[in-house]
Amino acid sequence: MTTTQHSPVQPAELSPERLGTVIVGAGQTGLATAYFLGKAGVPCVVLDEHARIGDQWRQRYDSLLLNSPAQYDGLPGLPSPAPKWSYPTGADMGDHLERYAQVMDIDVRSGVAVRSVDQQADGTWLLTTSEGELTAENVVVAGGAEQLPNVPEVAADLDPGIRQLHMSGYRNPGQLLPGPVLVVGAGQSGADLALEIRRAGHEVWLSGRPLPEVPVPFGSRRMRLALPVLFFLARHVMTVRTPLGRKMQPEVRKGGAPLLRVRRADLAEAGVHLSEARTTGADDGRPVLDDGTVLDVTNVVWCTGFRQEFGLVSPDPTGDDGYPRGDGGIVDDLPGLYYVGLLFQTAFASMLIGGAGTDAKRIAAHIAARARRR
Repeated sequence: MTTTQHSPVQPAELSPERLGTVIVGAGQTGLATAYFLGKAGVPCVVLDEHARIGDQWRQRYDSLLLNSPAQYDGLPGLPSPAPKWSYPTGADMGDHLERYAQVMDIDVRSGVAVRSVDQQADGTWLLTTSEGELTAENVVVAGGAEQLPNVPEVAADLDPGIRQLHMSGYRNPGQLLPGPVLVVGAGQSGADLALEIRRAGHEVWLSGRPLPEVPVPFGSRRMRLALPVLFFLARHVMTVRTPLGRKMQPEVRKGGAPLLRVRRADLAEAGVHLSEARTTGADDGRPVLDDGTVLDVTNVVWCTGFRQEFGLVSPDPTGDDGYPRGDGGIVDDLPGLYYVGLLFQTAFASMLIGGAGTDAKRIAAHIAARARRR
């Protein structure tokens, strides 16, 4: 693997470096796309803002476990090294990405943040980065689903003495002040963190719309038997090619994925106060739920997800739904511009580690065909 850290892209007095294909982001989908491009004989360079490949996984909360067992967490050409039926940690996944780039000899330039991607008059793309400028025939934006932390406006109205953490900055309960905790957002991360914080001895409220739960208990024998069926459905039935998949896509993109590991019954049993009311206001600096409940807490953990941000690229690539227009990551009216790692890009499996290769292979094939034509 060729890795460059904080190396200037080009001296300031020279023209921008010219490359064939640039991938922005060294997550699982970005690296998988680079792998398939390599197999097709198309050179590419991956630019990654992190100092070390896989840091986007290492920087998540300490207790994070992947939702799928290790045998479903491999990348194209390289299975996960973790034992079958074990659940890798975020740090394990980060190490797997780093190992993948090395084994597959992927050219990654670490510590290079891309500031903008602009289409030029000749149809090429100008990338402005923290290390200078470069141009490319093709750009694959692989920023992933977790981009800008989404924190409600009410956060600014809370007492400054209340410690507030977004899920992106939460690592463990040791960051919290003594006293009660409000966890806002009843999705997977909210449920996970509410249970962890409660077990650490805090009184905990979980606020938010309850989500559906997978009917089979997580980690059970029934779940093991069901997983092959669930993965088949995620790859071949819950896709943009079926009525069911087209109906699911906008719901999933709004944050509608079902609860898996931790269920509301688990939270209630642990003593977490569950409220379907949303956190919508403040009363004398204290959070207020939309049922009128005022909570006297010393901590708020915002498990309110992330905002997708596509302003990196000009011209604007988005359609009416706020996502890149075109055919599943191929922006037809902006030739040479591609996306991977979008929520429900072409199927529910697009969001799974084991599904990263499907969209990556498709995008790489389109780039290879375009390179042959040019």
